[in-house]
Amino acid sequence: MNRIKYVLPDLDYDYGALEPHIIGPIMELHHGKHHAAYVKNANEAAVRLEEATVTEDYTPLAGLERSLAFNLSGHILHSIFWKNLEPKGGGQPDGDLGRAIERDFGSFEHFRGRMVAVASGIMGSGWAALTWEPLSERLLITQIYDHQSNLNQAGVPLMVIDAWEHAYYLQYQNQKAAFFKAVWQLWNWKDIAARYMSARRLDLALTSGH
Repeated sequence: MNRIKYVLPDLDYDYGALEPHIIGPIMELHHGKHHAAYVKNANEAAVRLEEATVTEDYTPLAGLERSLAFNLSGHILHSIFWKNLEPKGGGQPDGDLGRAIERDFGSFEHFRGRMVAVASGIMGSGWAALTWEPLSERLLITQIYDHQSNLNQAGVPLMVIDAWEHAYYLQYQNQKAAFFKAVWQLWNWKDIAARYMSARRLDLALTSGH
């Protein structure tokens, strides 16, 4: 069988490059330990699923599929998050993405406030995400529980805020809303806009949601 191998991506910047908004020790722990663990566990689940197929022992499938969904989704969302950030980011998007945000949320200020509120309202662990919903061809903001639950099927994450405690607690402690506001000084709008343009090409071949 063609063995799947997920790989921890390198960052485009040093661990300390996002300071003072995200301190280096958080980035080192977050990327080098937490993200790396999701990659390791996703690979292990994928291997065990392949072994179950070969041996035709399907007893552990449900648990392995849950493990793969959790860990692979964690790997993907973290990989997007790192690309979404840059040391001299922030500001506002322009072009097609900027116009789409105004169309679907009324204004950039409303969009930013809603993203922060969605992240702040997560109970437990999860993410706030700006997604492209291809059926209605519009942007949505959603809470993602853990790494995978509550994300609409075929919704494409474009921009994500990590609301797990390991993303902020070492620096912001219980003031998580301060972290959710601080990341707005780091957004890489070029990356997010490129994801938006790519996601718009997704065609589900279903009746339009309009």
